[in-house]
Amino acid sequence: MKKTEPSLFKLQVVICLLSALFLYACKKDSTTPSVKAVVNATPFTLGLYEYANGSNKRIFIPITQIGTQTVNYGAIFDTGSPGMTMDATDILPATMITAAGIQFTGDSTIVNGITVTSKTATISYGDATGTTKEYGNLAYANVTIGNSLGNTILKRVPFFLYYKIIDNDGKQLPAHSADVFGVSPGTSNTRSEILSPLRFYDFGTGLTNGFKLATLSTGSFNSTATYVSNLLTIGLTSTDLSSAGFIMHPLTNYTNGGYSPNIPGTITYGSTTIAAQFLFDTGTPSITVIENKLATTALGQLPANTQVTLTTDKGFTYTYSTTSTGNLTEIQNPNNTQDFRTVLSIDFFLKNEYLTDYGNHQIGLKNN
Repeated sequence: MKKTEPSLFKLQVVICLLSALFLYACKKDSTTPSVKAVVNATPFTLGLYEYANGSNKRIFIPITQIGTQTVNYGAIFDTGSPGMTMDATDILPATMITAAGIQFTGDSTIVNGITVTSKTATISYGDATGTTKEYGNLAYANVTIGNSLGNTILKRVPFFLYYKIIDNDGKQLPAHSADVFGVSPGTSNTRSEILSPLRFYDFGTGLTNGFKLATLSTGSFNSTATYVSNLLTIGLTSTDLSSAGFIMHPLTNYTNGGYSPNIPGTITYGSTTIAAQFLFDTGTPSITVIENKLATTALGQLPANTQVTLTTDKGFTYTYSTTSTGNLTEIQNPNNTQDFRTVLSIDFFLKNEYLTDYGNHQIGLKNN
Protein backbone atom coordinates (compact mmCIF):
# COMPACT_ATOMS: atom_id res chain seq x y z
CA MET A 1 0.00 0.00 0.00
CA LYS A 2 2.87 2.36 0.59
CA LYS A 3 6.39 2.65 -0.71
CA THR A 4 9.30 5.04 -0.49
CA GLU A 5 10.22 6.64 -3.81
CA PRO A 6 13.99 6.46 -4.32
CA SER A 7 14.32 9.69 -6.34
CA LEU A 8 12.27 11.96 -4.13
CA PHE A 9 11.45 15.00 -6.31
CA LYS A 10 13.88 17.31 -4.55
CA LEU A 11 12.21 16.46 -1.26
CA GLN A 12 15.69 16.51 0.21
CA VAL A 13 15.58 20.26 -0.52
CA VAL A 14 12.06 20.61 0.81
CA ILE A 15 12.96 18.86 4.06
CA CYS A 16 15.82 21.28 4.66
CA LEU A 17 13.31 24.13 4.41
CA LEU A 18 10.57 22.65 6.56
CA SER A 19 11.78 24.30 9.73
CA ALA A 20 10.68 27.58 8.19
CA LEU A 21 7.41 26.16 6.91
CA PHE A 22 6.42 24.69 10.25
CA LEU A 23 6.39 28.15 11.78
CA TYR A 24 3.09 29.03 10.14
CA ALA A 25 -0.19 27.39 9.21
CA CYS A 26 -1.85 27.75 5.83
CA LYS A 27 -4.79 29.78 7.16
CA LYS A 28 -5.52 32.00 4.18
CA ASP A 29 -7.54 32.49 1.87
CA SER A 30 -16.19 30.04 -7.88
CA THR A 31 -15.55 29.86 -11.01
CA THR A 32 -15.73 26.47 -12.73
CA PRO A 33 -13.42 26.31 -15.76
CA SER A 34 -14.67 24.74 -18.95
CA VAL A 35 -13.15 21.38 -19.87
CA LYS A 36 -13.41 19.05 -22.84
CA ALA A 37 -15.88 16.25 -22.18
CA VAL A 38 -14.66 12.68 -21.87
CA VAL A 39 -17.26 9.94 -22.18
CA ASN A 40 -17.49 7.42 -19.31
CA ALA A 41 -14.84 9.17 -17.26
CA THR A 42 -13.56 7.48 -14.11
CA PRO A 43 -11.93 9.06 -11.04
CA PHE A 44 -8.16 9.41 -11.05
CA THR A 45 -6.22 8.40 -7.95
CA LEU A 46 -2.66 9.16 -6.99
CA GLY A 47 -0.42 8.97 -3.96
CA LEU A 48 1.00 11.69 -1.75
CA TYR A 49 4.18 11.86 0.30
CA GLU A 50 3.92 11.94 4.09
CA TYR A 51 6.69 13.54 6.14
CA ALA A 52 7.15 14.37 9.82
CA ASN A 53 9.60 16.34 11.90
CA GLY A 54 8.71 15.63 15.52
CA SER A 55 5.05 16.49 16.05
CA ASN A 56 4.93 18.49 12.81
CA LYS A 57 3.47 16.69 9.81
CA ARG A 58 3.17 17.55 6.12
CA ILE A 59 1.70 15.91 3.04
CA PHE A 60 3.17 16.74 -0.36
CA ILE A 61 1.84 16.32 -3.87
CA PRO A 62 4.50 15.59 -6.53
CA ILE A 63 4.74 18.16 -9.34
CA THR A 64 6.85 16.99 -12.27
CA GLN A 65 6.17 19.51 -15.04
CA ILE A 66 5.11 23.16 -15.24
CA GLY A 67 4.53 24.38 -18.77
CA THR A 68 7.26 22.68 -20.80
CA GLN A 69 9.69 22.81 -17.88
CA THR A 70 10.45 19.45 -16.25
CA VAL A 71 10.62 19.92 -12.49
CA ASN A 72 10.85 17.74 -9.41
CA TYR A 73 9.06 19.43 -6.51
CA GLY A 74 6.76 18.46 -3.71
CA ALA A 75 4.12 21.11 -2.93
CA ILE A 76 2.27 21.20 0.38
CA PHE A 77 -1.20 19.71 -0.18
CA ASP A 78 -3.35 22.28 1.60
CA THR A 79 -7.11 22.05 2.18
CA GLY A 80 -7.00 25.39 4.00
CA SER A 81 -6.15 27.70 1.09
CA PRO A 82 -7.08 28.06 -2.59
CA GLY A 83 -4.54 28.00 -5.38
CA MET A 84 -1.04 26.88 -6.23
CA THR A 85 1.97 29.01 -5.31
CA MET A 86 5.36 28.16 -6.81
CA ASP A 87 8.81 29.74 -6.50
CA ALA A 88 10.09 31.10 -9.81
CA THR A 89 13.64 29.87 -9.10
CA ASP A 90 14.70 27.17 -11.61
CA ILE A 91 11.38 27.62 -13.43
CA LEU A 92 12.09 30.99 -15.04
CA PRO A 93 15.54 32.09 -16.26
CA ALA A 94 17.59 33.54 -13.40
CA THR A 95 17.99 36.80 -15.34
CA MET A 96 14.23 37.43 -15.00
CA ILE A 97 14.20 37.16 -11.20
CA THR A 98 15.37 40.18 -9.19
CA ALA A 99 14.90 41.46 -5.66
CA ALA A 100 12.42 43.96 -7.09
CA GLY A 101 10.32 41.38 -8.91
CA ILE A 102 10.01 39.30 -12.08
CA GLN A 103 11.32 41.41 -14.94
CA PHE A 104 9.87 41.54 -18.48
CA THR A 105 8.17 44.07 -20.74
CA GLY A 106 4.51 44.22 -21.71
CA ASP A 107 1.37 42.83 -20.13
CA SER A 108 2.63 39.24 -20.26
CA THR A 109 5.35 36.98 -21.56
CA ILE A 110 5.59 33.27 -22.32
CA VAL A 111 8.64 31.42 -21.00
CA ASN A 112 9.00 27.62 -21.00
CA GLY A 113 5.31 27.29 -21.79
CA ILE A 114 4.39 29.44 -18.77
CA THR A 115 2.43 32.65 -19.30
CA VAL A 116 3.65 35.20 -16.76
CA THR A 117 1.40 38.26 -16.45
CA SER A 118 2.19 41.72 -15.14
CA LYS A 119 -0.50 41.31 -12.46
CA THR A 120 1.37 41.34 -9.15
CA ALA A 121 0.23 40.56 -5.63
CA THR A 122 1.28 39.56 -2.13
CA ILE A 123 -0.12 36.37 -0.60
CA SER A 124 -0.03 35.96 3.18
CA TYR A 125 -0.15 32.86 5.38
CA GLY A 126 -0.80 32.86 9.13
CA ASP A 127 -2.62 35.30 11.40
CA ALA A 128 -1.92 38.41 13.46
CA THR A 129 0.45 36.46 15.71
CA GLY A 130 2.73 35.56 12.79
CA THR A 131 2.56 36.03 9.02
CA THR A 132 4.67 34.79 6.12
CA LYS A 133 4.33 36.69 2.83
CA GLU A 134 5.02 35.73 -0.77
CA TYR A 135 5.57 38.36 -3.48
CA GLY A 136 5.02 37.56 -7.13
CA ASN A 137 2.89 37.48 -10.28
CA LEU A 138 -0.19 35.74 -11.61
CA ALA A 139 0.83 33.06 -14.13
CA TYR A 140 -0.80 30.29 -16.20
CA ALA A 141 0.55 26.89 -17.27
CA ASN A 142 -0.25 23.24 -17.74
CA VAL A 143 0.81 21.39 -14.59
CA THR A 144 1.64 17.68 -14.31
CA ILE A 145 0.97 16.17 -10.88
CA GLY A 146 2.02 12.70 -9.75
CA ASN A 147 5.09 10.63 -10.55
CA SER A 148 6.08 7.44 -12.38
CA LEU A 149 3.49 5.54 -10.34
CA GLY A 150 0.70 7.65 -11.82
CA ASN A 151 0.31 11.20 -13.11
CA THR A 152 -2.09 13.51 -14.90
CA ILE A 153 -2.07 16.95 -16.52
CA LEU A 154 -4.07 19.91 -15.23
CA LYS A 155 -4.75 22.30 -18.12
CA ARG A 156 -3.84 26.01 -18.01
CA VAL A 157 -3.82 26.38 -14.26
CA PRO A 158 -3.80 29.96 -12.91
CA PHE A 159 -1.21 30.09 -10.13
CA PHE A 160 0.97 32.46 -8.13
CA LEU A 161 4.59 32.56 -9.23
CA TYR A 162 6.56 34.16 -6.40
CA TYR A 163 10.08 35.61 -6.47
CA LYS A 164 10.63 36.05 -2.73
CA ILE A 165 9.14 34.94 0.58
CA ILE A 166 9.50 36.88 3.84
CA ASP A 167 8.79 35.49 7.31
CA ASN A 168 7.29 37.28 10.31
CA ASP A 169 10.74 38.52 11.40
CA GLY A 170 11.42 40.13 8.02
CA LYS A 171 13.87 37.40 6.98
CA GLN A 172 13.85 36.23 3.37
CA LEU A 173 13.48 32.46 3.22
CA PRO A 174 15.26 30.19 0.71
CA ALA A 175 13.76 29.41 -2.69
CA HIS A 176 10.85 26.95 -2.71
CA SER A 177 10.24 27.38 1.03
CA ALA A 178 6.50 27.61 0.46
CA ASP A 179 5.38 25.83 -2.67
CA VAL A 180 1.73 25.23 -1.87
CA PHE A 181 -0.97 23.25 -3.68
CA GLY A 182 -4.12 24.78 -2.21
CA VAL A 183 -7.37 22.92 -2.88
CA SER A 184 -9.84 24.95 -0.83
CA PRO A 185 -13.17 25.60 -2.65
CA GLY A 186 -12.94 29.40 -2.80
CA THR A 187 -10.70 31.85 -4.62
CA SER A 188 -7.68 33.74 -3.37
CA ASN A 189 -8.56 36.90 -1.45
CA THR A 190 -5.54 38.48 -3.14
CA ARG A 191 -6.24 37.52 -6.77
CA SER A 192 -9.64 36.10 -7.66
CA GLU A 193 -8.18 34.32 -10.72
CA ILE A 194 -6.28 31.94 -8.43
CA LEU A 195 -8.24 28.88 -7.30
CA SER A 196 -7.72 25.18 -6.71
CA PRO A 197 -5.62 23.58 -9.49
CA LEU A 198 -7.72 20.43 -9.19
CA ARG A 199 -10.59 22.32 -10.83
CA PHE A 200 -8.58 22.15 -14.04
CA TYR A 201 -8.61 18.38 -14.27
CA ASP A 202 -10.58 17.02 -17.26
CA PHE A 203 -13.51 15.56 -15.31
CA GLY A 204 -15.48 14.53 -18.39
CA THR A 205 -19.03 13.18 -18.15
CA GLY A 206 -20.43 11.21 -15.24
CA LEU A 207 -18.14 12.77 -12.64
CA THR A 208 -18.59 15.78 -10.38
CA ASN A 209 -15.82 18.36 -10.19
CA GLY A 210 -14.12 17.71 -6.85
CA PHE A 211 -11.84 15.41 -4.86
CA LYS A 212 -11.73 13.19 -1.80
CA LEU A 213 -8.84 12.57 0.56
CA ALA A 214 -8.52 9.17 2.22
CA THR A 215 -7.50 8.78 5.85
CA LEU A 216 -3.79 9.47 6.14
CA SER A 217 -1.44 6.66 7.15
CA THR A 218 -0.27 7.24 10.73
CA GLY A 219 2.76 4.97 10.37
CA SER A 220 4.07 6.70 7.26
CA PHE A 221 4.82 10.05 8.88
CA ASN A 222 8.57 9.95 9.42
CA SER A 223 11.74 11.81 8.49
CA THR A 224 12.37 9.80 5.31
CA ALA A 225 9.19 10.95 3.50
CA THR A 226 7.05 8.01 2.45
CA TYR A 227 4.94 7.70 -0.67
CA VAL A 228 1.43 6.45 0.21
CA SER A 229 -0.67 5.22 -2.70
CA ASN A 230 -4.26 6.20 -3.45
CA LEU A 231 -4.62 8.96 -0.89
CA LEU A 232 -6.11 11.45 -3.34
CA THR A 233 -9.02 10.77 -5.69
CA ILE A 234 -9.86 13.43 -8.29
CA GLY A 235 -13.42 13.32 -9.61
CA LEU A 236 -16.47 12.37 -7.53
CA THR A 237 -19.07 9.73 -8.36
CA SER A 238 -22.75 9.73 -7.47
CA THR A 239 -21.94 7.10 -4.84
CA ASP A 240 -19.40 9.42 -3.20
CA LEU A 241 -22.09 12.09 -2.92
CA SER A 242 -25.02 9.94 -1.83
CA SER A 243 -24.21 6.64 -0.13
CA ALA A 244 -20.52 6.56 0.80
CA GLY A 245 -21.11 7.80 4.34
CA PHE A 246 -19.95 11.39 3.96
CA ILE A 247 -21.97 14.02 5.83
CA MET A 248 -22.34 16.95 3.45
CA HIS A 249 -22.04 20.60 4.46
CA PRO A 250 -23.28 23.30 2.04
CA LEU A 251 -20.88 26.23 1.75
CA THR A 252 -21.57 29.96 1.95
CA ASN A 253 -20.59 32.19 -0.96
CA TYR A 254 -18.95 35.55 -0.23
CA THR A 255 -18.18 38.49 -2.51
CA ASN A 256 -14.51 38.31 -1.56
CA GLY A 257 -13.09 34.80 -1.63
CA GLY A 258 -16.03 32.91 -3.13
CA TYR A 259 -17.27 29.75 -1.40
CA SER A 260 -15.85 29.55 2.11
CA PRO A 261 -14.57 26.21 3.50
CA ASN A 262 -15.61 27.26 7.01
CA ILE A 263 -18.26 25.01 8.59
CA PRO A 264 -20.35 26.14 11.59
CA GLY A 265 -20.83 24.03 14.70
CA THR A 266 -19.84 23.77 18.35
CA ILE A 267 -16.73 22.56 20.12
CA THR A 268 -16.30 21.30 23.68
CA TYR A 269 -13.02 21.12 25.57
CA GLY A 270 -13.02 20.22 29.24
CA SER A 271 -16.19 21.82 30.64
CA THR A 272 -16.33 24.60 28.03
CA THR A 273 -18.63 24.55 25.00
CA ILE A 274 -18.59 27.36 22.43
CA ALA A 275 -19.86 28.08 18.93
CA ALA A 276 -17.23 27.68 16.24
CA GLN A 277 -16.45 28.07 12.55
CA PHE A 278 -14.33 25.05 11.60
CA LEU A 279 -11.56 25.02 9.01
CA PHE A 280 -10.23 21.51 8.36
CA ASP A 281 -6.69 22.25 7.26
CA THR A 282 -3.99 19.82 6.09
CA GLY A 283 -1.74 22.86 5.83
CA THR A 284 -1.65 23.31 9.62
CA PRO A 285 1.20 20.95 10.59
CA SER A 286 0.76 20.30 14.30
CA ILE A 287 -1.46 22.49 16.50
CA THR A 288 -5.24 22.76 16.36
CA VAL A 289 -6.30 26.30 17.31
CA ILE A 290 -9.64 26.83 19.07
CA GLU A 291 -10.76 30.46 18.91
CA ASN A 292 -12.67 31.54 22.01
CA LYS A 293 -13.41 35.25 22.38
CA LEU A 294 -13.85 34.80 26.13
CA ALA A 295 -10.46 33.13 26.61
CA THR A 296 -7.68 34.85 28.49
CA THR A 297 -4.41 35.49 26.68
CA ALA A 298 -2.65 33.21 29.18
CA LEU A 299 -4.77 30.11 28.56
CA GLY A 300 -2.58 28.72 25.74
CA GLN A 301 -2.12 25.01 25.11
CA LEU A 302 -4.52 22.47 26.54
CA PRO A 303 -2.92 19.94 28.89
CA ALA A 304 -2.43 16.33 27.80
CA ASN A 305 -5.44 14.02 28.16
CA THR A 306 -7.96 16.81 27.56
CA GLN A 307 -10.97 15.52 25.63
CA VAL A 308 -12.14 17.66 22.72
CA THR A 309 -15.40 17.09 20.83
CA LEU A 310 -16.55 18.97 17.74
CA THR A 311 -20.02 18.81 16.24
CA THR A 312 -20.96 20.48 12.96
CA ASP A 313 -24.37 21.96 12.22
CA LYS A 314 -25.08 18.94 9.96
CA GLY A 315 -24.40 16.35 12.67
CA PHE A 316 -20.82 15.28 11.99
CA THR A 317 -19.03 14.59 15.29
CA TYR A 318 -15.44 13.84 16.16
CA THR A 319 -13.80 13.36 19.56
CA TYR A 320 -10.09 13.21 20.34
CA SER A 321 -7.82 13.47 23.35
CA THR A 322 -4.72 15.62 23.47
CA THR A 323 -1.34 14.05 24.22
CA SER A 324 2.10 15.49 24.78
CA THR A 325 3.13 14.61 21.21
CA GLY A 326 -0.08 14.53 19.17
CA ASN A 327 -3.45 16.23 18.79
CA LEU A 328 -1.79 19.32 20.22
CA THR A 329 -4.44 21.98 20.82
CA GLU A 330 -4.31 25.54 22.03
CA ILE A 331 -6.91 28.15 22.91
CA GLN A 332 -6.60 31.56 21.31
CA ASN A 333 -8.64 34.74 21.55
CA PRO A 334 -9.61 36.11 18.11
CA ASN A 335 -8.96 39.61 19.43
CA ASN A 336 -5.28 38.58 19.44
CA THR A 337 -5.13 36.47 16.28
CA GLN A 338 -7.62 38.54 14.22
CA ASP A 339 -8.88 35.19 12.94
CA PHE A 340 -12.20 33.84 14.21
CA ARG A 341 -11.85 30.34 12.76
CA THR A 342 -11.19 27.21 14.79
CA VAL A 343 -8.57 25.44 12.69
CA LEU A 344 -8.24 21.65 12.87
CA SER A 345 -4.67 20.55 12.13
CA ILE A 346 -3.48 17.70 9.94
CA ASP A 347 -4.01 15.29 12.88
CA PHE A 348 -7.75 15.43 12.12
CA PHE A 349 -7.06 13.69 8.80
CA LEU A 350 -5.50 10.68 10.52
CA LYS A 351 -8.97 9.58 11.65
CA ASN A 352 -11.35 11.13 9.13
CA GLU A 353 -11.96 11.25 5.40
CA TYR A 354 -12.50 14.56 3.62
CA LEU A 355 -14.32 15.49 0.40
CA THR A 356 -14.71 18.75 -1.51
CA ASP A 357 -17.43 19.00 -4.14
CA TYR A 358 -16.62 22.05 -6.26
CA GLY A 359 -19.61 21.52 -8.54
CA ASN A 360 -22.25 21.62 -5.81
CA HIS A 361 -20.30 23.81 -3.36
CA GLN A 362 -20.15 21.47 -0.39
CA ILE A 363 -17.65 19.69 1.86
CA GLY A 364 -18.11 16.11 3.06
CA LEU A 365 -16.74 14.71 6.33
CA LYS A 366 -16.60 11.05 7.33
CA ASN A 367 -15.34 9.25 10.41
CA ASN A 368 -13.08 6.31 9.66
